Amino acid sequence: MTVVHEQDIARYVEQVRAALADLPPQLRDELTEDLPEHLAEVAAEGDGSLVDRLGSPEAYAAELRTAAGAAVPSARPNLDQRLAAARINLRDRIRNADRTLGPLVGYARASEFLALLRPGWWVLRGYLVAVLITGSGGVIPRLGGSVLAGLVVLGAAVIGSIWLGRRSGGFRLWPRRAVHAGAFLLLLIAFVQVVQIDREARWDPYYPEPATYADPSGQISDIFVYDEQGRLVPNARLFDQDGNVIRLGDEWCWDEGTQESVQAVTGRYPHCPGDAPFTFRTDATPTPADATPAPSDATPTPADATPAPSDATPAPSDASPAPAGTPHR
Repeated sequence: MTVVHEQDIARYVEQVRAALADLPPQLRDELTEDLPEHLAEVAAEGDGSLVDRLGSPEAYAAELRTAAGAAVPSARPNLDQRLAAARINLRDRIRNADRTLGPLVGYARASEFLALLRPGWWVLRGYLVAVLITGSGGVIPRLGGSVLAGLVVLGAAVIGSIWLGRRSGGFRLWPRRAVHAGAFLLLLIAFVQVVQIDREARWDPYYPEPATYADPSGQISDIFVYDEQGRLVPNARLFDQDGNVIRLGDEWCWDEGTQESVQAVTGRYPHCPGDAPFTFRTDATPTPADATPAPSDATPTPADATPAPSDATPAPSDASPAPAGTPHR
């Protein structure tokens, strides 16, 4: 029997059980217990689909119902029948998508390609289990800070995952669902782990983790750093003795134009330069100290204060020396 015939038989049985969904579960199981074997015999007898040879699944279910003397359901389907029909519809859509995506990866069905990836998934599942057991936040599992112990746990988890993967195909319904639920949980853990690794990879090494400092007054909202000449220092950073960033204040500013709060650059001071408590000077504005000349080596002496004769003034003759500082006539 081909894979297509097996899938047709499974789908036919599922639709028959959906049409009998209003019956008690025990009676429904009794009516459909030997149905897969019977359909396999019918499929092996000749060509043609099961619908062509046996009728629709709903009609076949009606025959089983009549043979068992069960009541005919009302024209309006109950909740169990609607849920069964929705489940069948969803599986049909998945099968159609499986057939559509298969040629894109070079196979008749995409599930055939995914089946080749099962050994890789078994190894990855073991790794994720080891990460979950050790509680390690890094790439390599560590148990109690020991890499060797973490590797032992990793090896045991991978071997156990491979053992489970080779035997899970023969599990019954509920054990198989438990395996699938565990796989979903592990994939969720893997997603969180990848997000954590990506955040650490993109972290700026110049910008370490911020240190937490208590504000004694509880009222610091911003920090303004001025240099020795009274100028405000923009985009200043504060670090402690260990190189950790010091964060204080509220990193939000009120924009008068938009009348909204705007978030400032994290870790830079001041957050709101427009709220500076002091008017800072620029290079073109002299400070009071600059305006008052202080005594220095450049202070002119009395001799320097007397203007010297210019080049255009005739120098005094040697015969009649003139007083110093007096122009010669």
